[in-house]
Order: sequence, then C-alpha cells, then structure tokens
Amino acid sequence: MKLGLFTCGYQRTTIEKAFADAKAFGYDYIELWGGRPHAYAPDLCRTGSEELRLIRELTDAYAMPVRIYTPEHNAYPFNYMLGTERQWEESMRYLTQALEAAALLSAPYMLISVGHGGEKPSEERGERLVRSLRRLSEEAKNAGRVLLLETLTKYESNTCTTLAELTEVLDEVHSPYLAGMCDVVAPFTCGEDPAEYARLLGKRLLHLHVVDSDGKSDTHLIPGEGIMPLADILQRMKAYGYNGSATIELVTNYIDRPTEAAEEAIRRLTSMLPE
Repeated sequence: MKLGLFTCGYQRTTIEKAFADAKAFGYDYIELWGGRPHAYAPDLCRTGSEELRLIRELTDAYAMPVRIYTPEHNAYPFNYMLGTERQWEESMRYLTQALEAAALLSAPYMLISVGHGGEKPSEERGERLVRSLRRLSEEAKNAGRVLLLETLTKYESNTCTTLAELTEVLDEVHSPYLAGMCDVVAPFTCGEDPAEYARLLGKRLLHLHVVDSDGKSDTHLIPGEGIMPLADILQRMKAYGYNGSATIELVTNYIDRPTEAAEEAIRRLTSMLPE
C-alpha cells in the first residue's frame, strides 16, 4: 500500500519542509492541501505562479509526486451545499479552477467532500449534491482528472456521511470521473465498519485516509493514540481486494509539531499494514 503525507498539518511551516519530511520518513507521495500559504488554487493557476513553480521544483528535487490535490472548500468562503445560486456558481468555478491546478501539478486525483447543508430538507440537500457532482464530474473529464468523494463525520456535515449515502450518490451520478474514498474516522464515529467500504464499493474505492480516532469526535490521531482497531481494518480491506493508496491525514491536531507527528505516524502505521 502506497502511503502519502498530507500537507495541511504543515501550514505554519514552509511547504519544502513537508516534502523533505516525506522523503526522509519513507512516504511515497504528497497529498497537497489547497490552502494558503502553500497551494491555493487561484495562486497556482495565476500566470507565472511562484507557488506552482516551487511545488514543481520540490516534486523533482525530492522525487515526491503530488498524487492528490485537496482544495479547501467546505467552509468560508466556499461551500457548494449552501447559499444562493450565484454563490453556488462561484463554488463551482472555484472547484473547476482547483481541477486545473491539479492538472498543472500532474496530480491524477482531486479530493472533495460535502459541506454542511444547513437546515435544508434532506431531499433538497440530496438534489443539490447530485447537481454539484454532475457538474464537477464533467469538469473533471475536461481536466483529465478523477474526483475522489469523501464521506465526512456527522460532526462536520449532515449530508453524505455514511457508506449508504456515498453509494447512492455514486450510483446516481454514475461517472467514471467520480470515485469513492474512505476516511476511516467517518464510519468509525457513526458505528460503521470502515472495511465495508472496500467490500461494497469494490473498484470504486480508490483512496483512503488512515488515522486513529477517539470514537466521539472528528479528531484525527496518530495511529495507536486512539481506540480504532486499525490493523484489523486494514487486513480485512486487503482481503476484500483493496490495494489503493492511503494518506496519513494528520490535519491540525499536531500543527505545532508536524515533523515529529509525521515520523511517528508512518512508523506506527507501517507496523500495522498487512503483509
């Protein structure tokens, strides 16, 4: 299983620090967080972008590819699940530009999730989600990228937080440019078995976020610091045929010590991986 380092936890350091740590600790690729100061899509797509040039240089210097681009998009100022038609259109344009950024980075995948739908009825939220994903799937086709759709925890969203909901929306949109992914914290905190994603989605599951969990919040912990039976989950995922990538997604819980956390996390997770 290829393991990736997520750069979100490095937002208070230089982006080069993340690439250097990934190389030093044995990560296989970068999942690039699309926020400032490092990799905000409008910055990357600007003519003569210094940010884009730097990331390309780091990719070459450290032989560390950007496999996945993950733009920030579920809070201020972008959330395609809430707001007026004009605001929705602006969110679509922003995520289309993020797909362009993914192409400029030679990242084959862009990861998205579903923001909170507020007080809208579930049927209305579902319609808005499908409409958004159909639009973005077409934009992904144009950009030559594949979208990875992530379920979030119930603490982060009220739409597409379960395997059943993810399966339903993948079926309804039915695009080869939209696939599923699993952040193991999301199913674990709602009483689902993360391994079922591999069993039920099959080849439509293309990516994982692997961390530990306290079982009662969306906090992402270093493997071994929570209560999740990660080794068992990963073993069963392999038995169900999953052989894709997995990013160790340490978001901001260790933001003041990202290097220490990245090193400890891959050391512990590697010991849990099935042979």
